[in-house]
Amino acid sequence: MCSENKILSGDKMIISDKTLKKMIGTGEIQVTPLTENQIQPASIDVRLGSHFLKIDEHFMDAITLDSEIHYNEIDADEIVIPAHSFMLATTQEYIKIPDNVTAFVEGRSSIGRIGLFIQNAGWVDPGFEGKITLELYNANILPIRLKAGKRICQLVFAFMDEKADNPYRGKYQGQNKAVGSQVYKDVD
Repeated sequence: MCSENKILSGDKMIISDKTLKKMIGTGEIQVTPLTENQIQPASIDVRLGSHFLKIDEHFMDAITLDSEIHYNEIDADEIVIPAHSFMLATTQEYIKIPDNVTAFVEGRSSIGRIGLFIQNAGWVDPGFEGKITLELYNANILPIRLKAGKRICQLVFAFMDEKADNPYRGKYQGQNKAVGSQVYKDVD
């Protein structure tokens, strides 16, 4: 397999466009739908989906880590994020990564320059499958209007030093839309 050869040869751990294309071709990494222009030198651009979640501030007086958080669902091809507001969104792409690869969700420079911060709690665990839930924060003093289908962020894939003993099979596995925090389900 392509990924094992890279690790054994001691090459850099971030996966290049050339290797991404090979791994997509063999099905080791799956990104659906995917167009050629989404593949960048060291990442894959992903597009904004049409499912969003906004915390329902009328239902709760505070957010806690041990109670379910209530969200308002929005299905729309266009959304406005008010100034200094937070919202969850999803990608159009459904991804599947092997047990020896992780992915980092990184904002696109052009998007960050308008004051929209995008993240996904750090990275995508090895073995994850599903659409990526994005955390969006408008740091600007003006609202930001977004349209589904636009490239919003990028996934940077990296090889792990070896296959994970316990690849991700958690509570967000297989998600097909934005999924709110399920921290209240954690067993500490």
